[in-house]
This record gives sequence, structure tokens and C-alpha cells, in this order.
Amino acid sequence: MTVKTLSTARKKEKAVVVTVERIGREAWSLEDRVKELENLTSSCGVDIVASEVCRRKVLTSNLLIGKGKAEELAMMVEEEGADVVIFSNDLSPSQQKNLEEVLKVKIIDRTQLILDIFAHRATSKEGKVQVELAQLSYLLPRLSRMWLHLSRQRGTSGGIGMRGPGEQQLEVDRRRVRERIGKLKRTLDDITRQRELRRTQREKYSMLTAALVGYTNSGKSTLFNALTSSRVRARDQLFSTLDPTIRKMVLPNKQTVLISDTVGFLHDLPHHLIESFKATLEEVVGADILFHVMDISDEKIDLKKSAVFEVLEDLGVKDKPVVTILNKADKLPSDLEKTRISRKFDDPLVISALTGQGVDEVTDRIVQLTQKDMEDIELLVPHKYFDLVKAIRENGTIRSEKYTNKGLFITARVPRSVKYAIFKRLKQKR
Repeated sequence: MTVKTLSTARKKEKAVVVTVERIGREAWSLEDRVKELENLTSSCGVDIVASEVCRRKVLTSNLLIGKGKAEELAMMVEEEGADVVIFSNDLSPSQQKNLEEVLKVKIIDRTQLILDIFAHRATSKEGKVQVELAQLSYLLPRLSRMWLHLSRQRGTSGGIGMRGPGEQQLEVDRRRVRERIGKLKRTLDDITRQRELRRTQREKYSMLTAALVGYTNSGKSTLFNALTSSRVRARDQLFSTLDPTIRKMVLPNKQTVLISDTVGFLHDLPHHLIESFKATLEEVVGADILFHVMDISDEKIDLKKSAVFEVLEDLGVKDKPVVTILNKADKLPSDLEKTRISRKFDDPLVISALTGQGVDEVTDRIVQLTQKDMEDIELLVPHKYFDLVKAIRENGTIRSEKYTNKGLFITARVPRSVKYAIFKRLKQKR
């Protein structure tokens, strides 16, 4: 007897990806933009059945591309049996509506594609709130057409662009969506305040806080794990890390620093995404120093560097001290090639976080940075304030200590911030 089983796995959607090039106005090469769009699409678990390029001097207000090209795409969609067409550009609500009417399938633009990846990767409550806020902010101006089109074209298909709030959110009216957005913003405000409180508490005696920043898939999480002996998820994919992670790192000189792993950046990252994820990016804003991690084997390393600094400028932290780390050196065939590329940057560290090559140099650089802010102290710590001794041991170097009837007399070298915090507390307790 043959037993039939039913699979509950969702069938993969088939996508046609369309890269639109504005002739003479693109900083990235067409080949690079095509490749990145395809990588983003693959990150959503979608099968790419065709990749099309459209070159235009002027983008049209109704279809973005010309009517003839749209009709050509419609035939391609029908021939390939595609479920969705994904554009490299952001689309206005009217452009998205008009394209759906011509192509007869779901239309996804670049912002919605990124949001879908974020929704898939978010695991914490904070990350899910931020993704939902960004999705609803994106959907709000499109509600008038979606009530009509989603029920017909998307209501039963699910798939890319439908994670997160999903159909239930799309069935509510504008007023309820705005109410939900307001509630999410208040929740994020609470998260930001809680994060700031935790930061204040944990950094009370901390010498240095450092954030790893860089283009998505540059190896930040792998380096973070190597520095802090953590097991943060690190995969060879875009936006592997969405929720920020913070760990203590004890240096060889027994001092303690805080290292944070942050979400990867992307070129032309939509501003409302930056706004929605500011609670996460507060770790970048609050850091004393930034470690800019780049993939030394990437042919687009210069363009990606510029993209990262554009986001840092949007966050208002472009002028913070930045240490350049050229990661994935194991992917280059020769030391000569490593030297050639590293000469483009100011005093970079060339490493491979995966193999461990050069990671010790990163640690040494952190130690050097900590020494610039060190000061000598001599003080008598009363017995009832011995928690201050712990702070000195964790963040500085004790040169001598002598027990007396009144407490512990210490000579040590500590960060300036620790020194001020200790003397301030002792003064308050008198």
C-alpha cells in the first residue's frame, strides 16, 4: 500500500529581478548593482528565474521604466511563471500600482526587499518592533491601493514582502495603522531609555566602549566572536546580525572594555530605516571609538567604505575616532596584494577573523587606545567601599596596595573616567 504524505513547506516564489540604471547618474557600476540586487533577493529565499537590466536617461513618473519595457517584462513574467518582480529602485505608490496592473504579479521595490530580510532575521522583541515600525511606515502611503490589490494578488500567496505585520495589518484602516505606528514609537522610546539606563550603569567605571561597524557581510560578527569568545551568529550572508550584542572584553593588562556588534550597513540605506533602527544604532552613537571592518577581498571596498561613512554621517558620528580593520585576508592569494590594498587606508589592521590571523593586533590596538586615557591615583579606600577596589582592578592596573585600620591604601593607574567616578563617589559618601 502506498502512503501519500502532504508537505507543509511553502513553495519557493519565482522572481524576475530588474536593475534600473540611470545613465550617467550611478556611482556603482551596473554589474555591481545587479549582483547586489540578486544577493538581496537570494537572501529572502526566492528563486531568481530571470535578471533584466533597464537603462534610461529619465525615469518615468507612472511606471519608472518605459511602457514598452513594462510590456516586455510582462511577457517575460508569463513565460517564466514568475510570482514577483523585484526592482532595484524605490517605487512610489502610484508606480507600484501601475506596474502591478501591467505585469499582473506582485511588485517589490528595494526598500520592501530589505525590510523582508530584516523581518526574517529579527529575533529580539526590540528588533521585531523596529521592523514592524519600518514596515508600517512604508505601507501607510500605499494603503489606498493595497486594500484593492492585496486581497486579489497577495491575499493567498504570502511570501516575500509579507512577513512581519502581514495581512492582518493590511486589513486595518489608516487610523488604526497610525495608532499602531504611534504605539510602536512609544515602545521604541521606552527601549531607548532602558538601553541608555543600562549603558549608564555598565559604563560607570568603563574605560572604553567600542562598536564594530561596517558594510553588511564584512565579517563583524566573526571578529566579535574572536575578540570576546562569544558565539554570536556569524554567517556568510547579508544582514546576518540585526540585533545588537554587547560583551565585555578583558585585555591582557586586565583592563575591561565593552565591545558591541551592530547591524551591517548598505549603500543608499533608506532614511526611514535608519530612523526606525536608531534604538539599535544607539550603540554606535554612544561608543567612544569605532572599528570599521571591511572585506579586503571585495572589489567594491572603496564604494562600500563611502557607503558606511554616509550612514555614520546620518547618525552624526562621522567625526568619532575610527580604526580601520581589513578583514578576510585569507581570501587574498598573496601578501603583495594585501600590501597594495592596505596602502589605500590610514594605518589599517590586516586580519582574518576566521583563521585568527592578526586578531592579536586588534587587541594590541585596543590596549594602545586605552593607555591614552590613563592617569595615576593614590587613595585610601574605606572598608565599606571595597566595590571601588573591584572597579580599579577591572579597569586599571594596581601597582601597590596596603591594608590599614581605615581601609586599603592603593596606588594604581586607571582610566580618567574611572578616577573621576571614584573620587566623586568617595566625596558624596563623606
